[in-house]
Amino acid sequence: MQNLKIYNTLSRQKEEFQSITPNHVGMYVCGPTVYNNVHLGNVRTFMTFDVLYRYLTHIGYKVRYVRNITDVGHLVGDGDEGEDKIGKMAKLEKLEPMEIVQRYTNDFHTVLEQFNFLPPSIEPTATGHLIEQIEAVKTLIDKGLAYESNGSVYFDINKYNEGGHEYGKLSGRILDDLLNETRELDGQAEKHNPLDFAIWKKASPEHIMQWKSPWGMGFPGWHLECTCMSTKYLGATFDIHGGGMDLKFPHHECEIAQGVGITGKEPVKYWMHSNMLTVNGQKMSKSLGNSFLPAELFAGSHPLLEQAYSPMTVRFFMLQSQYRSTLDFSNDALKAAQKGFRRLTNGLRIAKTLNFEPVEITIDEKKKLDIEKSITAFYDAINDDLNTAVAIAQLFNLLKYINMIYMNQLQPAAIGEETFNQLKEKFVLFIEDILGLKEEKSENSDAVLNGMLNLYREYKANQQYDKVDEIRTYFKANGMTIKDMKHRIDWAWEE
Repeated sequence: MQNLKIYNTLSRQKEEFQSITPNHVGMYVCGPTVYNNVHLGNVRTFMTFDVLYRYLTHIGYKVRYVRNITDVGHLVGDGDEGEDKIGKMAKLEKLEPMEIVQRYTNDFHTVLEQFNFLPPSIEPTATGHLIEQIEAVKTLIDKGLAYESNGSVYFDINKYNEGGHEYGKLSGRILDDLLNETRELDGQAEKHNPLDFAIWKKASPEHIMQWKSPWGMGFPGWHLECTCMSTKYLGATFDIHGGGMDLKFPHHECEIAQGVGITGKEPVKYWMHSNMLTVNGQKMSKSLGNSFLPAELFAGSHPLLEQAYSPMTVRFFMLQSQYRSTLDFSNDALKAAQKGFRRLTNGLRIAKTLNFEPVEITIDEKKKLDIEKSITAFYDAINDDLNTAVAIAQLFNLLKYINMIYMNQLQPAAIGEETFNQLKEKFVLFIEDILGLKEEKSENSDAVLNGMLNLYREYKANQQYDKVDEIRTYFKANGMTIKDMKHRIDWAWEE
């Protein structure tokens, strides 16, 4: 089995993962700005790092996973001018800003629970770390890397680069090109360089969210919070920083500059970024009318959707694509994912019921070796920069053997007790513990379903076929099918 390799955005290549501190991993992921419902692009990003968190834990690391909540400082347009996104929503809704924050933080947690995400170790907020941000601004001013202008404080990119650093190295952006792209905006006159970015902004009188500082009433710049929270909980240099590809520039670029400026050290060893979502080949956006929320997916209430899709179906769909590739939503793709997930779910339920029966039989070395190779191949796929798409293909190969045993087409003893146990245990572990998928229970309890199957057997034995058909119809209406087999009668999710 190969070692874990991660594509490092900074080096633009896959690198073998080696934690800074043996057996410990510090991981920071940029969380949501809680002014609106969490969208599917966010979900895909957090799913990437949920799988990574699960896998690092599985292979023996103690992981401190920090994922923040942005509740101030993120302005409309992601720049240095304009309204705070949360403040703007508070005005529209005629609510306190923290009511908006609480509402959409609750929504965020609810959605992630529906997708079966593990909670982070720490979930800090920007407003909870204002003292640290003010101190960071002071440090950057003292080091000559920031300057005050008309009550705002800006990071000085020219001074940073003169110190032997390279602003733009993460995203590959060249300063001259960036300057040519820069539009003349309000507030640019305050800056020494149009590319300088705000680390503290003077608040206009109508700005709802503002605090006292040595530079007057204001609020922290959006980029500063992540630098302060990540270094507070993970140290000056930590292992992994993750986020969506849209955050590479300017957000993560600015984080690097701030971190190096404050501590003199590179803040992150491995930078990871998940790719974007498209719908029927087009970029997902509200303006195109092709953007839908998780709740709309689950209800099937969006005009572009032909039916509802369960949270685990959507999770499985997202995992069928490697996180750095573009993921395209379509009804056909979602339906195929639903079918595939139900096949795996049926196998998961079956695997938990299988038992080894020792009998004298010749070992089928070919099947035994194929199972062992698929288990190793699953690990190799995850170790290859979290290639969940290839890993899932190995699950279906293992599922083939689980179904063969279930259908009495393969004796467990034919692959040996050790391989049988590996097949059963790893299949469940891969699906539930690493990929984070779980069986979505029927509205009926297992006891009710088993009771109905017992009635089905009785009606069938007594040739009461009208009753048999009634039970079949009930199962079908609930997305299940009754399976009549020579050696047993059972039920399964419809595929």
